[in-house]
Amino acid sequence: MVSTYLSYDLVNRDLQASLKRVAKQSDVSREAAYYKENISKVTSVDDLLGDYRLYSYAMKAFGLEDMTYAKAFMRKVLESDLSDDNSFANKLTDHRYRDFATAFNFSSEEKAAQSSTQVDAMVGLYTSTMVSQGNAVTTETNYFNAMMGEIGSVDDLLNNDRLRSYLFTSYGVSDSYYSRSFLRGVLSSDTGDSASYINQTLGPQRDALNAQVADAQTRLAAATTTAEKTKINTEISGYESKLSGLQTYYDMADAFNFKADGTTPAGGAQTAVQKETINDLYLSRQTRVSTATAINEADYFKEKMASVDNVSDIIADRRLYNFIKTSYGLSGINVVSSTIEQILTSDLNDPNSYANRFGKSNPAYLQLAKDFGFKTDGTVTAGAAQTATQQAATVNRYYSTYNDVQDTADEKAAALYKAAISGITSVDEFMGKSDVLDFALKAVGLDPDKVSKFTVRQALMSNLNDPDSYIYKLKDDRYLTLAKAFNFNTKGDVTVPLTAQAQGTITSVAAEYTIKMTRFLADDKKTAAKTAASAEVKYYSTQMQTIQTASDFIKDDRLVNVLLTSYDVDPKSVTKDFLKQVFASDLNDPKSFVNKQTNSVWAEILGTFNFDSSGKLTAARETGAQSTGKILETQNKYTRQTLEQEQGESNAGVRLALYFERLSHSITSAYDILGDTALLEFFRVSYQLPDSFSNLDVDKQAALVKKYMNLEDLKDPEKVSKMVDKFTVMYDVQNSDASSSALSILTGSGSDGGISADLLYSLSQSR
Repeated sequence: MVSTYLSYDLVNRDLQASLKRVAKQSDVSREAAYYKENISKVTSVDDLLGDYRLYSYAMKAFGLEDMTYAKAFMRKVLESDLSDDNSFANKLTDHRYRDFATAFNFSSEEKAAQSSTQVDAMVGLYTSTMVSQGNAVTTETNYFNAMMGEIGSVDDLLNNDRLRSYLFTSYGVSDSYYSRSFLRGVLSSDTGDSASYINQTLGPQRDALNAQVADAQTRLAAATTTAEKTKINTEISGYESKLSGLQTYYDMADAFNFKADGTTPAGGAQTAVQKETINDLYLSRQTRVSTATAINEADYFKEKMASVDNVSDIIADRRLYNFIKTSYGLSGINVVSSTIEQILTSDLNDPNSYANRFGKSNPAYLQLAKDFGFKTDGTVTAGAAQTATQQAATVNRYYSTYNDVQDTADEKAAALYKAAISGITSVDEFMGKSDVLDFALKAVGLDPDKVSKFTVRQALMSNLNDPDSYIYKLKDDRYLTLAKAFNFNTKGDVTVPLTAQAQGTITSVAAEYTIKMTRFLADDKKTAAKTAASAEVKYYSTQMQTIQTASDFIKDDRLVNVLLTSYDVDPKSVTKDFLKQVFASDLNDPKSFVNKQTNSVWAEILGTFNFDSSGKLTAARETGAQSTGKILETQNKYTRQTLEQEQGESNAGVRLALYFERLSHSITSAYDILGDTALLEFFRVSYQLPDSFSNLDVDKQAALVKKYMNLEDLKDPEKVSKMVDKFTVMYDVQNSDASSSALSILTGSGSDGGISADLLYSLSQSR
């Protein structure tokens, strides 16, 4: 009979070959195929427990074959919240139950329109988009002003998309529906020349409309009934609307100095005043206040204040009035024009003046009065309403507060969005909440007033993994960004958020990392290590919700370190190039890089990610109750269990050796050994302890384990290998009556000249 040592060595010398041999056995391959084909159909605990072949396969894989009968118990394990330390699975001392639970995604995957990470990302995107839009206004205004000094003709203006867009926005002209030849003629016209294009084209229309207005007004004056007057007024409004539309083109023509042939005159296409006119129009059409708007309003304030000689000039000019209200934070509903007027005309030497009476509770009132020099009758010498210092202070106040109201509104909108999105369960509900929908559309840069709700709905319900789906036909990245930000399926229902890894996997990685980083440490060091590990785990859990590509993951050393450590891989031994090749592999291709690796852990790791071979996030990798990586892990564990069982049929010592070698990386204390019958037997045999060892007090047993076995050595694969070698020799010594012939020869059975067990172990190390 071959010795335990040689039998183990025969199997372990090329363990992967041994495992492949077992995997090819008809019964093993048949069960593996069934598992792979059907586990993706499992969506609940009931589904798993209801299919005995699947259930028993998984139980055996995780070493729980003897508990297959306990379905009620295993249900509680599978339904445990693994993120809760007090959950059923986490409170069990046997780690196999927690490992079994983490292999599935039953307890941690919650359906939601957006995960908390997605909500935060949407709010962040909204903020950045608003900032970008404000910056774009400033950029486009500066670009327009600079380029208008460079263009040589009206064609240069119309051929430049940015200049044309700025012009059209300023005058409210649609970029989708316009006649180039018509606009060219308008911009090349002198409105004072009756023979110009605009007067020849639009002049007759304007004259006819003015005549119609005059006629209608005559009829209105003669009308006697309310119904008749209402009808005529509606008619007049229609004429005036058309006249306003025509006037837009006249105003546009007056804003430029192009010659009749479209070329730019020597003095340039525009004067400074004409540029300012278009700038004012462009900025007035923006829905948000930008830096460019603030600068423009400040310039307007300084320009107009130079001629103000009465407080009524400020009250009558809405821009000046709003500038002052904004500068001094007087945006409350109780602050009206009369309030501002009374403040500005207050005599600060009079304790009963308006500013003094109300300034104690409203300091801004006093500051406003101090910064202006109006008399109590509202008059002031033209240009003397403020000193240079006072004006600078007012302008600086404006720059500090011009967007406060806007920022407050944004914060309120974000808060309302966060509160409302959590209750959304379908696309219909989402589309029905206008505030929520508008916030999301604005975040991705879409104008709620201009988009089609049908388009938005179809985009949100598109299959992002189908290149022919509706979303990709739009050829608009804004809609794609919107669709990716939500978790709606093609039926419009909410589904589980698509992340780089399933939440169950993230939880599992986090737990394993913490165990590895605190393993065998003394209490004081363990506490510090656990605190440090918690920080890394929190980072991993948070960041993995935001990772969109494999390259994003690979370049983050902290994420890589946590993942590899949790899988017992030394991060320092792995290069980024190696990881890039792993993530570029196709798990379904046996010739791919990852499938050629000796260590199957790389395939298991890759399988836990929802990336395609190009490294992009894809729902196609999601496989229901288990990720591809967990399916591979389960199959590998099943094969390993089968190998150990088969070896145990001929030699129980080999099975124990294989078992210890497999479990050694998960042992965290002496009590793990004492709590596992097989590990305890391995230890007892290795150190030739009597069977009565188990009768000792458990703490005394633990003390002996620590005395004989340096647990730190379990971190070193080479030292673990030596432990196993020692066991195989000692096992045969203890079981000498049934030992192999080789062992009989080495020990000299039946003679006085036998070789001692220690010498036999020493000889085993010389291989």
